Amino acid sequence: MTVWGTALARPVSPDRDHIRGPVDAPVSLVEYGDFECPFCGAAHGVVDAVQAASGDLLQFVYRHFPLTTVHPHAWPAAEAAEAAGAQGQFWPMYDLLFEDQRHLAPADLVARARELRLDVDRFQHELATHAHAGRVEEDVVSGVHAGVNGTPSFFVNGLRYQGPTDAATMIAVIEAALAPVR
Repeated sequence: MTVWGTALARPVSPDRDHIRGPVDAPVSLVEYGDFECPFCGAAHGVVDAVQAASGDLLQFVYRHFPLTTVHPHAWPAAEAAEAAGAQGQFWPMYDLLFEDQRHLAPADLVARARELRLDVDRFQHELATHAHAGRVEEDVVSGVHAGVNGTPSFFVNGLRYQGPTDAATMIAVIEAALAPVR
């Protein structure tokens, strides 16, 4: 059974959010996630399957919600994703972080920056000075205001989705959200 709860506190904005897919897609899937969370790691593959099944009818938005009390590397990983994003490589870093969640120590983050051929000196400086901590904090605050208290937390067209997060179910949820526009 699908249960809908609270709504997004901060609407999706192409000027601020990291968006995969068309910004004008009829369905928006927002995830509040944590790069060290094993459930988010499992959801990464589910989101990929949902995106593949939905094509240009779906925009996917990722927002940070690092659970620092249980995942000590989650906040630095979120900052690393933002530092990569400042160099136009948010999504490749996002994928690398989820594909190998067991390696999120500072040296691992720098190795990933090298792998992506980022300006490593700039990347390390931004991590050392917490240049992107404010951005991560904004996501956390918007998540709290939307009722997020764990990860992954999903919102479909602005409404909280609290059902199963397997690929088949999530694809069906997106299909149901598409029904009115088809």
